[in-house]
Amino acid sequence: MQSKSIRNQIRTRSVKLLAMIILGTGLILIGFVSFLILSRSISSAANDSNKGAVPVNVSFPAPRLALEDIDGEPVSLDRLLGKTVLVNNWTTWCPPCRAEMPALQAYYNEHRHQDFTLVAIDSGDPPELVTEFTEQYNLTFPIWIDLEMKAIQGFRNQALPSSYLIDKHGTVILAWSDAINQDNLEKYITPLLED
Repeated sequence: MQSKSIRNQIRTRSVKLLAMIILGTGLILIGFVSFLILSRSISSAANDSNKGAVPVNVSFPAPRLALEDIDGEPVSLDRLLGKTVLVNNWTTWCPPCRAEMPALQAYYNEHRHQDFTLVAIDSGDPPELVTEFTEQYNLTFPIWIDLEMKAIQGFRNQALPSSYLIDKHGTVILAWSDAINQDNLEKYITPLLED
């Protein structure tokens, strides 16, 4: 009798152990599949962010902005007529603004000799903070200070970063509402510089 009882206990334990192994294996498989799905989602999101913002075709006169540059000198968009100008509205605390700065700098370096300039207009930061940011990112394109946020009002877009391509006649022809990458700068602006 005792051996029957012992066999039943062993069988019960074996069944429980087998059930635990099956359950554990199932949980490991679920975890692995979840990991794969999450990895693909993150990879897809990273690829989407690497694509950069795509501009919208627009047509309106550039706002009449008179501000000061980072050195306190008066500047205005009117003085840039005759050049193709990319205006970038940004601020130091904005992660997408920070992310696009190397692409903007590289594009400026490559095309500034083609009657092209890039003007980065900081929205609301004190000049000292903007100067520190400019030095940290080794920015050499013109940086304007806009403590009253006239630029984002003038371009009628509160999103940061936002960028606008102004043709040589002072008309805004392209508008971006997010970070730009160098591929999209080359794709959408460079052909216009070559015309």
